[in-house]
Amino acid sequence: MTTEGKESVETGVRGEVSQDRFVAGQDLTRWKSPVGRTMARSAEWVTGLLGPYAALVITLVAGLGVALCLASVFGEVYESVTEADGVAGLDDPVLAAAKTVRSPALDVAVTAYTNIGGTVGMPIIAVGIMIFLATRRRSWTPVILMLAAGLGSLVITILGKPIFGRTRPDMADAIPPYEHSASFPSGHSLNSIVIAGIVAYLIILRLKTMRARVITVVVAAAFALTMGLSRVYLGHHWLTDVLAAWAIGIAWLALVITAHRLYLTVRTRRQGAVVS
Repeated sequence: MTTEGKESVETGVRGEVSQDRFVAGQDLTRWKSPVGRTMARSAEWVTGLLGPYAALVITLVAGLGVALCLASVFGEVYESVTEADGVAGLDDPVLAAAKTVRSPALDVAVTAYTNIGGTVGMPIIAVGIMIFLATRRRSWTPVILMLAAGLGSLVITILGKPIFGRTRPDMADAIPPYEHSASFPSGHSLNSIVIAGIVAYLIILRLKTMRARVITVVVAAAFALTMGLSRVYLGHHWLTDVLAAWAIGIAWLALVITAHRLYLTVRTRRQGAVVS
């Protein structure tokens, strides 16, 4: 790449960092807690040694480890509750209530909706949104963050199911097409909240009004909420599978966003825009 080309890329990066730094007047590169400031200093040190994206990659890898540990903790809690027959007090009544509101037309509609969050529908939607955002922003940031968020969510789901091997509700209580993989955690619920959340985050970074930001959050939350509940309605998952998936997904999403904030912090400090 020529000197002019490098300068053009660097100018573009500076412009992107400047635009992404502030949300509702809050500077994402300023860390108020001692832990946050320590992470920022560590990220800056790692970046100085290994390059501008090193801190981002290391944070994501470490974050994935944390998310997997969290999934394991949820699994252990679930097993403890199951041994005490506590799950039946929550899962069984909710599934029974879902069965009372079923109808042929609603079954078809919910099945079509839940397919959006499946192994075919969700990747297609995610890739489409990723390309749109990357093109509109003229940046690799949406690609990096959405791939990291989506792949991390997928890894957690793939590893979590065989480890805990929870049985799904009986087929007699479910609406076809039936699913035969393990029930915990709910992949649809986990993937939908992670993808919807990271898309909302990327959009909010460029929104100017509080109303637009609130609408974006509400739409993303509604999508994740209804996707999770659709799994219970269809009898494909227990409610606790969905609740655990939401919690794990929120934790992983927070870690991905933290990684991006660290990247913004390092880039900003290297540009001399912030004196910490």
